[in-house]
Amino acid sequence: MSARTPSAAGPTHRSGFACFVGRPNAGKSTLTNALVGQKVAITSNRPQTTRHTVRGIVHRPEAQLVLVDTPGLHKPRTLLGERLNDVVRSTWAEVDVIGFCLPADQKLGPGDTFIARELAGVRKTPKVAVVTKTDLVDSKTLAHQLLAVDKLGRDLGFEWAEIVPVSAVAGEQVGLLADLLVPLLPEGPALYPEGDLTDEPEQIMVAELIREAALEGVRDELPHSIAVVVEEMLPREGRPADRPLLDIHANLYIERPSQKGIIIGPKGARLKEVGVKSRHQIEALLGTPVFLDLHVKVAKDWQRDPKQLRKLGF
Repeated sequence: MSARTPSAAGPTHRSGFACFVGRPNAGKSTLTNALVGQKVAITSNRPQTTRHTVRGIVHRPEAQLVLVDTPGLHKPRTLLGERLNDVVRSTWAEVDVIGFCLPADQKLGPGDTFIARELAGVRKTPKVAVVTKTDLVDSKTLAHQLLAVDKLGRDLGFEWAEIVPVSAVAGEQVGLLADLLVPLLPEGPALYPEGDLTDEPEQIMVAELIREAALEGVRDELPHSIAVVVEEMLPREGRPADRPLLDIHANLYIERPSQKGIIIGPKGARLKEVGVKSRHQIEALLGTPVFLDLHVKVAKDWQRDPKQLRKLGF
């Protein structure tokens, strides 16, 4: 898509939606956070952490770029997996530009080809290849990866609108990526008020922060088995205006009774740690002191049960 020339009335304003896709753990959420300049998507080194479509909003004088963060597309093994893949495909059909994240430190594999083949079917939307995690490789490895990514598009019969190497962690080329995405957006006024960073409801963001903290110490045991539902967020009554307190009651759901001990830890130490860690993040997000009340509950095999999935928001 060529950039349209600005009218005599002044420079054109562009606004639109971009989404990052890629196999799980390709750096999509970290990149969203780096572009927005604040934590709006949860990150973890467990694949499959993102479940909700989080929109991060990048404000520029000449443009507003709304980032839609989707779950990683993968070969599904459960009903939850199938639903997450459906979310990805429906998102692709609605955005103005797609960024395909491919980590610089991993050779292209069947998972990347699977996604690229799906992308080849999305004819009208411009596709930008984003080679992530460049801080982890030397320049020779990076050059090989850029050539391999270029060839991947050509082999499947399409051309990348851009190929951009970035390191979200080191902050390298993140601004350049935004510069290259903006001209691919349609002309139009801002879609969100200045200052908004996401349109995700606060309750969902709070639940995601709790889930991120809960995932941290149980890397291999419970990667997908934790769901968090915030039951209540209410200001504590009777507090003076200059000393507010927000009461948050949340349930962590796991699939089997045997997982309860893993989450709670010896003498409740693990759950307490999850509470302390997520409370700091929630207070930073909401800008107010928080009392966090966490409970662990069993929802048997919730990833395979349509009724439970609905109840837990999927």
